[in-house]
Amino acid sequence: MSKAGTPDFFYREAQRLGYVARSAFKLLQMQKQYKLITPGSSVLDLGCAPGAWLQVACQSLGPLKNGGAVVGIDLKKVKVPPMHCDSRVQTVCADVLNLPKNKLKALSPQQNGFAVILSDMCPLVSGISIRDAALSAELGMRALDLAVGGVSLLHSDDTVQGEGRSECSNSTPKNDGLLRPGGHLVIKLLESEDVKEFGQLCKPLFKKAAWLRPNATRSCSKEIYLICQGLL
Repeated sequence: MSKAGTPDFFYREAQRLGYVARSAFKLLQMQKQYKLITPGSSVLDLGCAPGAWLQVACQSLGPLKNGGAVVGIDLKKVKVPPMHCDSRVQTVCADVLNLPKNKLKALSPQQNGFAVILSDMCPLVSGISIRDAALSAELGMRALDLAVGGVSLLHSDDTVQGEGRSECSNSTPKNDGLLRPGGHLVIKLLESEDVKEFGQLCKPLFKKAAWLRPNATRSCSKEIYLICQGLL
């Protein structure tokens, strides 16, 4: 709904097309611009409630015969939406901050990790900007750690001020992350002074990293997405 309480364009379109929330159009735009999810991919959706991104992710896998999998994690119990989803989609009710990586990896096809990790996690907004941004950054760091592992994070911290990305990719030790080499990561954050630093932390780990504020984002929202492509 819009700020005035009347249905806006994306809300109406979501209802018309069978998506459970207008947020579906955020991931649809990312797909159109960056082609993150390819047919047969394995996708991990962190903070998956109410399930709109599960729908878009499953659609992006192509026909059922192509294979692939979508795993959604959320503090809330999320029922897999009947429209746009099929048997490749499953959800788990758990706290991402406390869920061991090995349990998450066990949910991936052949327990081999994921090709795409999406984090749409957001803290309960208090209205205190500094606090909300800090909590958002904490969730973002958890998503990054799950994706690339602590070893890569430490290495990135040592090299973030250097310009030689190729040197970083050649010397980075094998990590315990869930994201496969060449995989993509999307992290939602709340805009703050620390956001740029977060981006600098990610850039040495991926071939490309860019910021996106999707068209479906409400005008009053401070959310912004970091799109990381091609894990090195």
